[in-house]
Amino acid sequence: MNRIKAVFFDIDGTLVSFKTHRVSPSTLAALDALRDGGVKIFVATGRMLPMIDVLDGIPFDGYITYNGAYCVDAGRRNVIYTCPVPQEDLEALVHHLEKDPFPVAFMPEDAITINCINDGVREVARKIDFSLPRVEDPRKTIRRKVFQFSPYVDEEKMRYLEQHVIPHCVASRWMPLFADVNVRGVSKQTGIDRMLEYCGLDLGETMAFGDGGNDIPMLRHAAIGVAMGNAADHVKAAADYTTASVDDDGIAQAFRHFGLL
Repeated sequence: MNRIKAVFFDIDGTLVSFKTHRVSPSTLAALDALRDGGVKIFVATGRMLPMIDVLDGIPFDGYITYNGAYCVDAGRRNVIYTCPVPQEDLEALVHHLEKDPFPVAFMPEDAITINCINDGVREVARKIDFSLPRVEDPRKTIRRKVFQFSPYVDEEKMRYLEQHVIPHCVASRWMPLFADVNVRGVSKQTGIDRMLEYCGLDLGETMAFGDGGNDIPMLRHAAIGVAMGNAADHVKAAADYTTASVDDDGIAQAFRHFGLL
């Protein structure tokens, strides 16, 4: 397994526990061991850059955020790739919300705003230990570039939106109460390819860890895809290997299994 030169990690439910909201000591030690062995480590998350402070102090080699729609280097200063949502889809969504209101979190480069808040929004904020987004008129929000948005709707409603309101976009889920929406064709797989190109690495030298539906593209794409034990069955089915849960030292266990520790 010394051919592995780059490992990509989801945050919520993978690096960070939903119970403790922290990176475990075993995971921190495993990341240190990888870096000492010359392996590059990358974040691949649906979160935005200002909301990855839970990883402060860990020297990652690059960050794939917004599910591949916004990628930056290790210093978080050089933008490697971006793909904002088409303006016509944003305008169509806002027009739809005027007739059929439900919460949608909009995500420009450096902030998250939402059109309204309900119990589902509050529950998600508690689950991932986030503050509630700032309420803002979405007509104002979409004057900026938006890289991702998250409707708080069920799967049936999301399919309707994809088919009739936002045709250039596609949804993925890592929690049942909402979906992450990005430009169709953009995913964590996209982010991996852009990051590998930037760093001069080969896809055959990669491993990826994840637990949610938005991780499936990168689990299938990396040379070795590892699903956490807390992942849903369809996520595990997309991976090459299933390790223990995030709360049972799953990352360190997988590294031992593949001979990386």
